[in-house]
Amino acid sequence: MKTEAKKGIVHMVNLLRQSQFMKDKQIPFYINRCFHHQDNTPLVHSHDFIELVYVVSGQADHVFEGESYQIQTGDVFIINPGEVHTYRTKPGENIEIINCLFTPELIHESLLKELGVSQSMDYYYVHPFLNPRERFHHRLNLMGQASNHVLILLETMISEWEHHRPGYLTLIKLQMLQLLILLSRCYADSASKEKKSSRSANHTILVRRITGFLERHFDKKMTIPDLCELFNVSSRQLNRVFKQETNQTVTERIHDIRIERAKQYLIEGDDKVIHVAQRVGYEDPAFFTQLFRRRVGCSPGQYRDLHGELLENAQEIQ
Repeated sequence: MKTEAKKGIVHMVNLLRQSQFMKDKQIPFYINRCFHHQDNTPLVHSHDFIELVYVVSGQADHVFEGESYQIQTGDVFIINPGEVHTYRTKPGENIEIINCLFTPELIHESLLKELGVSQSMDYYYVHPFLNPRERFHHRLNLMGQASNHVLILLETMISEWEHHRPGYLTLIKLQMLQLLILLSRCYADSASKEKKSSRSANHTILVRRITGFLERHFDKKMTIPDLCELFNVSSRQLNRVFKQETNQTVTERIHDIRIERAKQYLIEGDDKVIHVAQRVGYEDPAFFTQLFRRRVGCSPGQYRDLHGELLENAQEIQ
């Protein structure tokens, strides 16, 4: 459990871990179908896995990172590791959802490359989650045939998961891949209807794909030439487009992602600062400490102590 301070208020946040749900050691995956209403609303929580949510029926407020958005039948969205959320329903109302929990290791990149679909995976992992202030205004809302297709895929995965028939692991991986490709197509269709110019839309998609890649591989050594080769773009174009879309350079974005993840590690664990630096991709702990201080306003140790005090105070209040 950790604390999160927003607008001077300390919120208790439950951290859900893979081990609580992913009991099958052969596959980092879990899926279930459930109802939420006032009597069983989940506590404010985050988790160390990816959660894909499909709203089967009903409507509710989805409280995400301190902001509230209405979700309804046909909505589909992803909660990334470390992000804080919960649901709120009105009296007498409920919402039925399918939760699909997994980690990126579910489908190995070697298989994706062999099938030629790695770009589709990068594409959907990040959309529509680039801008924390806007992301849920751009969630997918599926209707008609697309909605039925997604629901059938998810229900088939639930059946395979519950009955453990021969070959169920392979089928779940293939169906998950099919689901993500289908969702990326749905968004592509939706994006094509926007009033943006084709060129501007392509730039937005490129930056979202790159950002999604950076968020998933934040602990790996990455260079601009590596990204240019991976996404088939020149360094000049990459820097120009990224700056236009985010008002940041690629390097600045990498640092932001790593520092945010480091803050999470500092609050949730007791690793030494040198080990936290290594976990988020910095070989030089002195550089990491200097960068952290410049961006956060205090040292990593001070940041941990401050949030440790918040946690102790919140526990005393309870």
